[in-house]
Amino acid sequence: MRSMTTLEQLSQTTRSLYETVVHSFDSLSLVDLNHKPASDSWSMLECLEHLNRYSRYYNPALAKAIAQNSTGNYVQSITYSWLGKKSLEMVRPQNMKKHKTVKHMNPNNSQLTRATLKEFLQHQQELLQLIRDAVKADLSEKAVPVEFFQLLKLRIGEALEFVVAHQERHVQQALRVKQQLAQQAAA
Repeated sequence: MRSMTTLEQLSQTTRSLYETVVHSFDSLSLVDLNHKPASDSWSMLECLEHLNRYSRYYNPALAKAIAQNSTGNYVQSITYSWLGKKSLEMVRPQNMKKHKTVKHMNPNNSQLTRATLKEFLQHQQELLQLIRDAVKADLSEKAVPVEFFQLLKLRIGEALEFVVAHQERHVQQALRVKQQLAQQAAA
């Protein structure tokens, strides 16, 4: 797969997630945004806060990796390591299997405000810039430490794809919470 096509897809998906969050959540009340379908499930804001916690780690890690590997001799295709394949398989939105998140990335029962939405949108802008910058990087370079075990590293291209797929997964989760709330209100 050509990296330009993949990077363009990642950019398009990121812009789409930005627009979805603005149009789907921005007009909701804080009470609705914090609505939880069940005590052990996440609210819409908790879904976004989970992504914010990942972005606080991965955006700087990606920025560093891209900057250090933008020598002009860049590899134009994204190749996948076993870790990259496994990570992507786990977070793809089509994979409906629930996965337990590490404790410090679990926002369950957090007191969240509209600042969570604002931070998410800021992270999306940063990610769009990282994707633009990645055009000049060696996407096959193993340079992005995995958040929960930093001795393991993802390749730049697969790390970008992982971040975007993970965001897609949890924005879809937040949309399902919104839909459940609307169904309860209609009943």
